[in-house]
Amino acid sequence: MSFQIWFAYMLACWVISVSPGAGAIASMSSGLNYGFRRGYWNVVGLQLALIVQIIIVAAGVGVLFATTPLAFLVVKWFGVLYLLYLAYLQWTAPTQSIDIETDQTQKSIPKLIFHGFLVNMSNPKAIVFLLAVLPQFLDLNKPQWIQYVIMAATMITIDLVVMAGYTGLAAKVLRLLKSPKQQKYMNRTFAVLFSCAAALLSLVHQ
Repeated sequence: MSFQIWFAYMLACWVISVSPGAGAIASMSSGLNYGFRRGYWNVVGLQLALIVQIIIVAAGVGVLFATTPLAFLVVKWFGVLYLLYLAYLQWTAPTQSIDIETDQTQKSIPKLIFHGFLVNMSNPKAIVFLLAVLPQFLDLNKPQWIQYVIMAATMITIDLVVMAGYTGLAAKVLRLLKSPKQQKYMNRTFAVLFSCAAALLSLVHQ
């Protein structure tokens, strides 16, 4: 992979990562509820799912999602239901007058990682998208696995930076939420965002 091709791919990664989606919403939600240090573990889960998705694409299994309607639909509707479940949890989240620091240990680190993993992994559009984008930057005259490793490292590094921004922004907002009424409005805002993400995912076609 030449520097010019990598640079074009890197720019594409920034655009893809910064574009708001379920991962960004999940990152902001985690930052809001648990602060940056704990909430950022959600981002680790997002990246683990991204690694799995890139491996799937590299192995050629992504063709299944692109060509088999049933496989695509099963994963898509699982993703829709999971996002709606997250919306329900956010809408009904309890509020209290807080000392912010005491609220950051409600969910364990493994659960936060698994939550992020599910958010990314339950979106078949991600696999189909990667299947459509990654091969465009491959040099077929050179070993492909090395190029996939470079592309995966580039995309994950950029996404870690961008999601840190989303998580940190929400964590800062968290410190301003002093009353239960303010927390309620914020929780319901995220519930609506998760619902919108679910609605958009339901409209995705192969």
